[in-house]
Amino acid sequence: MEQNKRLMKIAIAGMGLIGGSLGLALKKRTEHTVIGIDIDPTVVQAALDGGAADKVGAEHLAEADLLVLALPPTVAVEFLTAHADKLKKGAVVTDVCGVKRYIVQKCRPICLKYRLDFVGGHPMAGKEHSGFSNATPDLFEDAYYIFTPTEDTPETVLDMLKKLAYDIGCSGVTIATPEQHDRIIAFTSQLPHVLAGAYVKSPVCAQNKGFSAGSYRDVSRVATVDERLWSQLFLMNADNLCNEIDELISNLKVCREAVANGEPGRLTEVLREGRVKKECVNE
Repeated sequence: MEQNKRLMKIAIAGMGLIGGSLGLALKKRTEHTVIGIDIDPTVVQAALDGGAADKVGAEHLAEADLLVLALPPTVAVEFLTAHADKLKKGAVVTDVCGVKRYIVQKCRPICLKYRLDFVGGHPMAGKEHSGFSNATPDLFEDAYYIFTPTEDTPETVLDMLKKLAYDIGCSGVTIATPEQHDRIIAFTSQLPHVLAGAYVKSPVCAQNKGFSAGSYRDVSRVATVDERLWSQLFLMNADNLCNEIDELISNLKVCREAVANGEPGRLTEVLREGRVKKECVNE
């Protein structure tokens, strides 16, 4: 039977928000066996008690058909380096990291050495707060899942991962190169976090109660980041993110100048340009 048709044993390293939600989604929506792995024994127990895993512990890695690295980039590489030799030949390894050039560059050679198939992955789903306590089986509903296969990725492996994405509730799969992923994600994911963090630093932010509604909530929501994780992601994608920050600063300056100079015609045009661009993207 083909790999994407049979039941699998799926190991998840890191049972936080994404890894925990993945385990919960797999147990709710599929019949695959889930092996939960985490450095924190309380998290491991919570995953087991909460139904996110059938069994726990890295000692079960030899059984895994698929290993999902649900860890920060550097920790994911460290885990794979330490445990790749425990996986059976032909097993598939993927990750959920928000950067792909770094992770593919580091993980692919390790997997080639041990005759494993590595495919970079990034589910476009999350919450403002991390940890297994915030995990939910519905986190991936209607989300897109990005995969970054390489030229030697077997079609059967990619098909299996695509099917898995749909099985956990995703509405679409995007195939990209690591370079394309990092370039676009700098705009769609990382820049909004930069913007939110800068926005809430205004002294007026503390006075928002009674004066705020949807606009404030939408812009400020992702300011509550895990600063250690997001610092790592920002620095690993510094070239693309700096380009987007520069573009944002340039656009803000144009708007500021129109306001400062009292130019209603120019300001109207600036706002119109933004509205038209957004409407075109939504079509």
